[in-house]
Amino acid sequence: MRGFAAVLGVCAVLLQGPAFAETPADPLAWMGRIATAGQRLNYVGTFMYQSGSHVETSRIAHRVDASGEHERLEVLDGSPREVIRSGNEVRCVLPDQRTVIIDESAGRRAFPARLPVSPVGLAESYRIRKGEVGRVAGLEAQALILEPRDDLRYGHTLWAEMQSGLLLKARTVNEAGQVIEQFAFSDVRIGGDIDAQLLKPRFDDVDGWRVVNARGSELSKAESGWTVAAAPPGYALTSVMRRPLGPERGQAVHMVFSDGLASVSVFIEPMGDGAQVGLGPLASGAINIYKRSVNGHLVTALGEVPERAVRIIGDAIQPAGQ
Repeated sequence: MRGFAAVLGVCAVLLQGPAFAETPADPLAWMGRIATAGQRLNYVGTFMYQSGSHVETSRIAHRVDASGEHERLEVLDGSPREVIRSGNEVRCVLPDQRTVIIDESAGRRAFPARLPVSPVGLAESYRIRKGEVGRVAGLEAQALILEPRDDLRYGHTLWAEMQSGLLLKARTVNEAGQVIEQFAFSDVRIGGDIDAQLLKPRFDDVDGWRVVNARGSELSKAESGWTVAAAPPGYALTSVMRRPLGPERGQAVHMVFSDGLASVSVFIEPMGDGAQVGLGPLASGAINIYKRSVNGHLVTALGEVPERAVRIIGDAIQPAGQ
């Protein structure tokens, strides 16, 4: 997107007003535009998430300035939860559990920043075409339809705001065309200043709360001690990290596989007592999970992908040297 080719400091100036780039004609150009908008625009709004009978409403405020991205997402239904992003740090606050989880902002992101900044290679796994122009949250939106080329990923329809490219609605469907999950703004304001109060944590007094540092350290595949026999077509290993599990459980190896849109996380950890329970496939909402034991370790593959994909990836993980 031409208006966002500069560094973040210049972006911060450009994003204060409503001046957006011209509407592209090519579907792939639209995908890049959606990816950029979610991470480079200022916006504030309310969106709904639906998966099966579960419906959840969240409020999000996102600002970009010379110091990077700043975001606050608060879940408005059920138990209070909020996620605070500041630069590369993400804090997930769980008041009912008096717990704060600290992590880095790498990997899969939340709606509306669902796409990587450079969605290169998507056309290898999906047939991408433009749909009709409709309305979402009172704004004109261009529909983009992604049809999977095989049974290792789901189909998607994305609705992007015509002027800015911001993702307003995202729907995931299975091979039967049934909706698995959906995100959609009910109201949103794009561009302009974002009041600092909208980014301020609601739960800022966390003295005495449990603080979990989930930050990982990057590894090479060779350092991890594990190999991948053969990943499914279209999925590439994008990161390998070592993550802490706590003083009693040691550490886990965390691998991420992605096709540019769908992703599968694999966690490899020492097998604990009772870990044999629940081995095999299971599902939790839109997420498929597959567990197996290998050489005294529990391998867990999970992602918003068909069961076959998590099973293939989970079965491909082997100890190095075997």
